[in-house]
Amino acid sequence: MSKPLPTKDDERPRALVTGASAGIGAAFATRLARAGYDLVLVARSGDTLKRQAFALSDKFRVSVEALPADLIDPAQLKVVESYVAADERLTLLVNNAGFGTMGRFHELDVDKEESEIRLNVLALVRLTRAALPGMVARADGAIINVSSMASFQAAPFNATYAATKAYINSFTESLYEELRGTNVRVQALCPGFTRTEFQQRAGIDVTGVPSMAWMSADDVVEASLAALQRRDLICVPGMSNKIVSTLTSALPRSITRRLAGMLASSVLGGDDKK
Repeated sequence: MSKPLPTKDDERPRALVTGASAGIGAAFATRLARAGYDLVLVARSGDTLKRQAFALSDKFRVSVEALPADLIDPAQLKVVESYVAADERLTLLVNNAGFGTMGRFHELDVDKEESEIRLNVLALVRLTRAALPGMVARADGAIINVSSMASFQAAPFNATYAATKAYINSFTESLYEELRGTNVRVQALCPGFTRTEFQQRAGIDVTGVPSMAWMSADDVVEASLAALQRRDLICVPGMSNKIVSTLTSALPRSITRRLAGMLASSVLGGDDKK
């Protein structure tokens, strides 16, 4: 990110960002366009995506392609996979698309829970598999898998989401070792509370979360790209998040599990007596 980038269209590096229409994905798109990357933006909202692509292309004078797709749908995911596998200029893949659910697992819609796993895990795995052969052959490339602070401990009332993010961390750590010596980098990005639409969509009441716990999507992206330059495997952006992750790793899981359950229960307005 720090070195000057070529200006010819056929020489510029290209990045593909999923979940690019809002939040952290949109922040990645803007930051990479500013750095001179051509972009492929993936999200469900086709009209929003096309407007975003036009705005970024016009502002930063790079090529930006909108690729509308619902990655939960196997057929649409296959289309994006094929695009990724065939792109010989793909330098960076940002697997950002994902969503969360809140509530007691036995009361949640199981089809939505399955969709959560399909998007957060299956789409990420398949796109990573599509990108890696070309990157390894070219001895160049990077993949950022957007995880979460929720990946570091069990999360009662947020069970499926936390489990998908724990999978992402383990998967990315394994790839890190497999790719040693290939010059292909991987990162698990683990943000905490970030000012995006995520909490509202997940039905999470965050009115009691202190302001110091929040980060902007732009700051999360800056931390991620700086960590990628250093070849850091796990990126926990923000000092408060680093402190929490350190404490979490030091405490017994029975304690972190209980504390997480009490916090989530209070957010949901429930009464956790188990």
